[in-house]
This record gives sequence, structure tokens and C-alpha cells, in this order.
Amino acid sequence: MELSKNYDPKEAEPRWQKHWEDSHTYKADINTKKKVYSIDTPPPTVSGRMHLGHAFSFSQQDFIARYKRMRGYEVYYPFGTDDNGLATEKLVQKEKKVNAAHMEREAFIKLCLDFLKEERSKFVQDWKNIGMSCDFNLTYSTIDDYSRKISQKSFLDLAKEGLVYRKEAPVMWDTMFQTAIAQAELVDVEKKSFFNDIFFTTEDGKQLIIGTTRPEMLGACVALFAHPEDQRYKKYFGKYAYSPLYKARVPILPDEKADPEKGTGIVMCCTFGDQTDIEWYKKHNLPLKMIITRDGKMDQAAGKYAGMKIEEARKEIIEDLKKSGLLVKQREITHTVNVGERSGQPVEIINSKQWYVHYLDQKERFLQAAEELKWHPQHMKHRLDNWIKGLNWDWSVSRQRKFGVPIPVWYDKHGKTYYADESQLPVDPLKDRPKSAPKGIELIPEHDVFDTWFTSASSPFLAINLAEGKPIHSKLFPMNLRPQAHDIINFWLFYTMAKTQLLHGVNPWAEVAISGFVLDPKGEKMSKSKGNVIAPQDVIQKFSADAIRFWAATSRLGEDLPYQEKDVLTGQKFVTKLWNASKFALLHLEDYDDTGKEKERKVTPVFDRWLLSKLHKVIKESTHSFEHHEYAKTKSEVENFFWHTFCDNYMEIVKDRLYNPDVRGTEERKSAQHALYTTLLSVLKMIAPIMPHITEEIYGLYFAEKEGKKSIHLSAWPESNQDLIDEKIELAGDLGVDIINAVRKYKSAQQLSMKEGFTRLILGNDDLEFHQMIKSMEADLKAVLNVKEIVFVGQTSLESDKFNIKIGLVK
Repeated sequence: MELSKNYDPKEAEPRWQKHWEDSHTYKADINTKKKVYSIDTPPPTVSGRMHLGHAFSFSQQDFIARYKRMRGYEVYYPFGTDDNGLATEKLVQKEKKVNAAHMEREAFIKLCLDFLKEERSKFVQDWKNIGMSCDFNLTYSTIDDYSRKISQKSFLDLAKEGLVYRKEAPVMWDTMFQTAIAQAELVDVEKKSFFNDIFFTTEDGKQLIIGTTRPEMLGACVALFAHPEDQRYKKYFGKYAYSPLYKARVPILPDEKADPEKGTGIVMCCTFGDQTDIEWYKKHNLPLKMIITRDGKMDQAAGKYAGMKIEEARKEIIEDLKKSGLLVKQREITHTVNVGERSGQPVEIINSKQWYVHYLDQKERFLQAAEELKWHPQHMKHRLDNWIKGLNWDWSVSRQRKFGVPIPVWYDKHGKTYYADESQLPVDPLKDRPKSAPKGIELIPEHDVFDTWFTSASSPFLAINLAEGKPIHSKLFPMNLRPQAHDIINFWLFYTMAKTQLLHGVNPWAEVAISGFVLDPKGEKMSKSKGNVIAPQDVIQKFSADAIRFWAATSRLGEDLPYQEKDVLTGQKFVTKLWNASKFALLHLEDYDDTGKEKERKVTPVFDRWLLSKLHKVIKESTHSFEHHEYAKTKSEVENFFWHTFCDNYMEIVKDRLYNPDVRGTEERKSAQHALYTTLLSVLKMIAPIMPHITEEIYGLYFAEKEGKKSIHLSAWPESNQDLIDEKIELAGDLGVDIINAVRKYKSAQQLSMKEGFTRLILGNDDLEFHQMIKSMEADLKAVLNVKEIVFVGQTSLESDKFNIKIGLVK
């Protein structure tokens, strides 16, 4: 055993990470007879480097994986990367200093693929560096042939079920990236704006005041609406008004969706300002007037404002309304605006031909599916429920981008759709031809690609099909766990659940574990613009991976956690203390025999039994906590037990028996050795899922050979023995510790060395049972307190903290 050296995480952690990967420590046995625990590992988006939120949430899911492995499960834990989305496109353009809009599709795709080939291994290394126990030889990329085939097949399967369709219709549009986006890709932000009251004029010259925040949409106004029971406007229903500036003749119509309490009670319907405009457009068969282009500018139909950006046109129109006397009043407001999750730009609604997955009529089914999932924490289910109840659109899955998974369809000149044959997947319609099409027929290939969430929604199958054809494959679905952050419940969790329900009629997993966000020390969201981003790579370099994992374990699932360096420092101190305590323990275990009769040894000294009783309580509580994914409780219980019960008290009490077997006797030393061995091994195992490197280092020095295991992470989780939990013994031990602490406090107050000796310890208590308790641990008390004699009298000058015992000392 190399116990003389200090533990250096900078050297040890990379060494163990390489060892685990080289020796396939975390590889699932494809022929296993064990019960399998399969994890739908989140594939991180290749958009730069790992951020602190990644380190936080991935550590938390890894705690669960490592615990399950030690509980005897065959843990199936692959690793994927999500690299076919806008985030990757943005990164490539930034790093390669190119503009995708100015490149041929094939050239840009090649550039992206070449970049990913260069960068992916560097990107993934960050996950290895925090000690993830995934099988990094079992991987996928959401843009590789394997993933494209699975994604395209899921589309064909949905088509066979009649659940996909293509139509020209209003669609949410991101003008920065010039692509359709789904409802889940919207973010609500508060923006300052103006509410403008403007005049419309009826055919008989009456003026109607209409309130709007978007006067630039006047050129797209196709009707005015008021509530059917609104007495102010009943007389106008069926008549017409003229829009200001454009002088377009529009009908005045009744509809119950118009709110009499909002603004002036009468509103304009434009194609399209919001979801209500779309509903009115369809319901009342209104004409279509599109005045905003795909790149966020005003169309030719906007007249003199054509070519202007939206904000610019809004200002110009307001000025023109003022000059024409058509602006009644204007007031500043703050209102909620839908923006693209990636671009941050306000979303427009344009008419465009897109592919959709039909699921809007399945809300009740999806709510029931959410109910059947086991949620950690339970309250996160409400987010999904609210999202499902608020769905207004079918799932728009086509995107107008160059880099992505191609939609496997073609069209003839009559508009007939030809789907790829499953045998030809993966396909690129721009290069390939469907087997189902007659020879010689001219086909138009689909240029659009899938929304990245459509492919990510197949992640359970991207994971489990890596083992296709192997015996373990039949045990993997439905998967056991989906771990993920709470910000993508409406995206990844919902889409995966919905898609799997539509295709397979079951949930993709049994339970979901939802992690929170990492905030800056002031509790604010981290962002580059604020300059408050903390890189996990820097934290690991300053402290260690185990320390950052220890910090991540301070937060329960679902909780947001402000980053405090002092919490990471606490983790690093734990690493150091664990190493030093283990050095002491292992030094005294060199001659310990844990086989045969020694293994069944019954400890007799009170403090040994006291330690083991408390230990088995901690094992019981920690096991229960981890079974419910409450790793933070386990970390807290083990940390407190290790520092206070084991290090501060027991290790000090037992030193005399370990160092002086000739005086105290061999049997008492062996009892102490057994208690040390059992406790240290159990502590290492209980903290191993959280701090895998330091525990592996210590285990490998001594316990691996004893247990015949190549890794602590492949060893068995400790079992609690109810027979060893003894409340009476704990009471006696607590009494002894309380006396020790009282004497320590006295010595400290008198500025005496803790080694200062006394002739006599006087205890003021006449109770016979008390006398018997003290007598049972007298030898250990005399040794640790350095007193020659313990006597009992009625009254003394000192008092213990807990048991109200009078204590006296005689020099």
C-alpha cells in the first residue's frame, strides 16, 4: 500500500478515468442474467464546451447510475451527442467564420461534419473529466447514419399510421434562422412597447378606435371583431370599415373570442399577428394578406414600407399615423412576447408549406401517460400537464435548414408524395430516389430537414438499438430512467413521450429525474453578457472533479442551486480528510484478517458496538434515500457520520487499543480493527457514487484484494444489519462521547494541551446503571482522556453538554 504519499487529484483522477475506459469498467454485459437498469442518457448539444449546468445535472444522474450498479443491476448507460441542430450550425459558422446562407448546401454539410469529426472527442472529454460512468464505447451522434436511419424510420412509421401530413398553413417562423419552429421552441420574454389607439373609419364616416401594439400589421388587416353581445358595436356587424393609411375595406364581424374588457373591445384581425388571428382566419374564411417576409422585412404588399425591418416599419407607420391625425393616443407598456428559444428574436407567423405530426387530439392520452410516469420530484409533473393542456398546434417537424436529418420524401409534378423504402434508409432525397417511384418519372426532392427535437425524441431507440441483436436488447425497453433538466420538459420529455406513445402505445421510461439550474452566487442566471459564467473546467483545475460532484450533491433533484465556491471547497476538504483517515485506518489494518472466524467476529467494546450501530442506521437511511433518488440526503448523512462520529470521536477513542495491544489486549485490538474495516469500507461505498475517484483510489490500495473486485464501483452496496442496531449501546456511547467533549472543552478553556494528563476524573452521579455504563467503557475513556482513575461522587464543578452529568478533574 502506498500510504506515505499525499493524494493528488490532478494525477489520480485522469488516471482512473483512463483505467475505467481501458478496462471497460462500465460496459454492460450483453449476456447478463442480472436485472437491467437502462438510462436514456441526455445527448448534450455540441455547441462549445461543457458548462457548469452540464456538470451539475450530469453528475446528479451519474449518482443514480453508480448506485444502481452497486445494487447489483446491469446498468446500460450509453452516451450520445446532439449535433444536428441550430446550436451546432451557429458554432460551425462562428468557428469557421462562414455564413451558411452564402454556401451551397452540400459544402456546408461537409464543413459541419468535418468540424464535428475534429471537435466531438474534445467535447466529450469534458464529460469523462467529471467522472461520468457511461460506456463511452457505446455512443451515437444524432447526425450519424445510425441515428438518421432511426429518425427517418420513425417518420415512415408515423406515416403508415396516418399521423403525418404536409400542408400550407400559418406556421411560427424564426426570422433570424429563417425556419419554422415548434410551439415548444418559444420563450416568453417581457418587452417594452407602445399600445396605440388608432382610427378606423366606417363606410358612413363614423370613427372606431382600435388598440394595437403592432401597427406595422395594418397592411395585413382583413377584418375587425367585437363580442356578439357588446352593445357598442352590435349596429356595425355585417358592415365595413376602412383601415388607416392603407384604406383597405374590411368587414366588421362578431366573435365570442373578442374580449369587451380589453382595450376598446374591438380588435383588428391580421394575417397573422397571433394564434387568435389564425383561428378567425380559418373560422370566418378570411382572405390571406402576407406582408412580412421570411427574413423579417416588410413585403411589397406593405407599400411604401416595403423592404424595411419590422421595428423600422413600426416607427415609420406610427409617425405617419400621427401626421395624418389617425393616432388617438399612445401609452408605454411592458408585455409578454414570444421569441425563438435559440435566436431570441420575436416570432412571426407566416403561411408556409410544412410537415406536421398530428397529435392535437391526443391531449387526454398524453396527460394519462404523464400520470403513469414516476416523477422525481413529483411537482415537476405540473409543468408537463400545463404544457399539454395549453397545446394549440400539431407538431411542426420540418425545418428550412441545410444541416440536419433529411425528410425522406419526394413529390411528382401532380403533388403526389413518395416515401422512402425502409430498406434504403438513411436517405438524402437530394441524392437518392425512392424505390416506390416508377422508373423515368420526374421527382421533386424534399429540401427540408427534421426539427432536431424530432430526432432527439427517438433517443430511447438511439440508445437501446446500439445493442440490437444482443441478448440484453430485449430487456432495455421501456427504459428505466430519463434524467434531464427542467427547462426542456416541454421539449425533449414531451416529444419523446408523445412520439413513443403514438408509435408504441407505452411510455418510453418508467421514471424521470429532473435536475435544476445552476445560478451565480447572487442567485441570478449565468450568461456571457453578464460576465458571471463559471467554467467547470476551471473549478476542476482548482479543486477536483470529486469536489464539483460533491457540490452538485448538495442540491436535491429539481432544485436550482447558486454556485458557492465554499461548497466546492468543503468537498475538497472531504477528499483530503477521507484520504488521511484512510491512511490511519489502513495502517492499522495491515495485519487484519477478514476471512473465516475473524469475518464473523462479534465486537465487544462499547465504543465499537456504538460505532457499528450508528453505521448501520446510516446505511439503512442512505439506502432508502438513494432508492428514491435522494442522493443529497445520503451525502449529508454520510458526511456527518464520517466527520463527527468516525473521525472526531471514534478514531481518537480507539487509538490506544490500536497502538498498545500489549497493554489493552489483542482481542480488543482485533475488535477495533473489525469496526474500522467495516466502517471505512461502508463509508467509501456509500460516498462512491458521489466521489468516484478518491473512493476508487483508497479501495484499490486495500479493499479490492480483500473483496476480490476490480473496482469499488462493481462491488456491492453495504447492507444494513438490524441486529447490530442497539439503542442502549448508542446511549452509552453517546454518554461517553459527551464526557469526552466536556473534558476537551475544559482543557481548551484552561488553554491546556489535549494530551494533558489528570490523576482522577470525577463523575457526579449516583445512578447504578450510569456507573455500569461508564465501567463498560472505562478503559477507552481513561486512555483518550489521559486520566488514571474514574471515580463517582455526588457533586462536581463541571457539567457535560448532553446528559447533565457533573464532572470534575484532579491534577
